[in-house]
Amino acid sequence: MICDPGLWLGQSGGPPLPRYVGLLRGVNVGGKNNVPMSELRSLFESLGHCEVSTFIQSGNVVFTSAARVTPTSLETAVSDHFGIDISVVLRTPKELRTVVERNPFSYVDPSKLHVGFMAEEPTAAAVAGLDAERFEREEFAVRGSDVYLHLPNGMGRTRLPAYLDRQLKIPTTIRNWSTVNKLLELAHR
Repeated sequence: MICDPGLWLGQSGGPPLPRYVGLLRGVNVGGKNNVPMSELRSLFESLGHCEVSTFIQSGNVVFTSAARVTPTSLETAVSDHFGIDISVVLRTPKELRTVVERNPFSYVDPSKLHVGFMAEEPTAAAVAGLDAERFEREEFAVRGSDVYLHLPNGMGRTRLPAYLDRQLKIPTTIRNWSTVNKLLELAHR
């Protein structure tokens, strides 16, 4: 597919093409699953996606596509190209805006706030079974397929995300609040 700016902006008579934010889980962390962002952009472009940009080294890709996009198709492409098996979570700009608007921890220092983007929504029973008291000063709130994390001591010292992974059993990739807001800004360009 040729990336015609008039097409993806909706200037060619039809609606604009859908924008996506792809969140890759576990790339460029601790020297594992190394993925150069320039190569990741090239891979997405080779798949026919347009206006591909990445943000920082943690596997954030913003792109437009006329084709149907699924996490599985992106996971397969990343696995085939880079030889690593990772999860990809997709969000639309509208979904990211909703994440920002429904932040239950708007009163905390934003540098201590993170969002876990889950591949799917957990069941009500799984969420009800979580032990919020187990993590003394840390807080979490599940909203649909996103989990908000207030981590006063930072990401490096917490055990809360690992606990949530074990309990919910849903692939989740975490971004800090600053990154979430930057991705929202990039998705609306």
